[in-house]
Amino acid sequence: VCIHRVRSCSNIRFIKSKYVCVFDKSAFKFSHQQRLFRTSAVSCGQIVQFKLSDIGEGITEVTVKEWYIKEGDSVSQFDSICEVQSDKASVTITSRYDGIIRKIHYNIDDIAFVGKPLVDIEIDASKGVASEDVVETPPMSHEEHTHQEIKGHKTLATPAVRRLAMENNIKLSEVVGTGKDNRILKEDILNYLAKQTGAILPPSPKAEIVPPQRKAEAVPAAPKDKTRKIPVPAARTIAFSGKDKTEPVTGFQKAMVKTMSAALKIPHFGYSDEVELTQLVQLREELKPLAEIRGVKLSFMPFFIKAASLGLLQYPILNASLDENCQNVTYKASHNIGVAMDTEQGLIVPNVKNVQVCSVLDIALELNRLQSLGSAGQLGTSDLTGGTFTLSNIGTIGGTYAKPVILPPEVAIGALGKIQVLPRFNGKGEVFKAQIMNVSWSADHRIIDGATMARFSNLWKSYLENPASMLLDLK
Repeated sequence: VCIHRVRSCSNIRFIKSKYVCVFDKSAFKFSHQQRLFRTSAVSCGQIVQFKLSDIGEGITEVTVKEWYIKEGDSVSQFDSICEVQSDKASVTITSRYDGIIRKIHYNIDDIAFVGKPLVDIEIDASKGVASEDVVETPPMSHEEHTHQEIKGHKTLATPAVRRLAMENNIKLSEVVGTGKDNRILKEDILNYLAKQTGAILPPSPKAEIVPPQRKAEAVPAAPKDKTRKIPVPAARTIAFSGKDKTEPVTGFQKAMVKTMSAALKIPHFGYSDEVELTQLVQLREELKPLAEIRGVKLSFMPFFIKAASLGLLQYPILNASLDENCQNVTYKASHNIGVAMDTEQGLIVPNVKNVQVCSVLDIALELNRLQSLGSAGQLGTSDLTGGTFTLSNIGTIGGTYAKPVILPPEVAIGALGKIQVLPRFNGKGEVFKAQIMNVSWSADHRIIDGATMARFSNLWKSYLENPASMLLDLK
């Protein structure tokens, strides 16, 4: 019997010779002694090792938080494969190929390294794959991954973005990057492609603007119970083994180690004061129903952030950074005000970009987005980087005063205490019930003196104590 090719379904291997003459079925055996089969060819498709590309920011390792696929699943290009978390942000990894998942290299909470395989994908051999995708190659350096010389300047983009641009015949020099340091993101490529082809991309989610209801139609908010809440421990079983346990420092906790080690090299000084928020509390109660109609949850934080931005316009030294050699001060044009958030992953500080041109409602909408992503552990690198000034609201948990630590390369930070109802005297000497909040500031004493910090705090305080005065300086 003349056979051109015999396929073994279990081993997927070929006979080396072009023709094999078999006169007895016993002569044709799948044995190691006869060595009739080899493994260098693939019958159904090529197995490609999909490696973890450089995701920027000097990240070399990540923690695998969730898999969106399992072995045997079919995937297409740009389908989500997994979510990973570095010490800076959470990132969703998408597929570069159409094919079938044959092997997953990591379990949940395993550490994955840049340049190492994440999954093995079987693709259609007839479609062909670039040889570098099949053959193992050492990972390129960060500079090779992210920089490309074009017309005398460097264009920053990750390998996945470069591949997307190459597949669509797009020159990176023609795309405007919206990431940090003008880095070109995947969204920039898709937006550029949409403009060229006329494709309609789904709009970014924004709150629908609905005209406010008339007073007669407005539904009064249900009164809240103002009684003091007693802290209740979490309802979970605490396992006590009696043995010490050692765990590696990973994720956001690892970022905190680096950041705070650098922060404590800064000579801090503190300044504290109390703010009377009675008028602001009343104003917020009036505006909350209007904000809810527009789909926005309005807290006190947007007012604190906007007042800080108005103060930074008068005292730009607080929105600056100092170089490592303490020779140059850079005054930042944008007010990217960070908000410290307590999440299950640890302390994170996303920031609201360009507060100086945002309304209070814009800030509230952005805070809602950041809080939702922070709770889900899905904040991106762009949300967590680029901050110029920070506010930390410890009052949501408890406490009045704090000693906040500056977040480098910033030069100032404020910690806000809880709002308390306390007795105070008015101008006539009469006792009244006041809404009091304490604030604690920390500043870099190398470039900021106490008088500057006090004047800024007094201006910020005046905006909050008389919120109508902010209207005079809003742009």
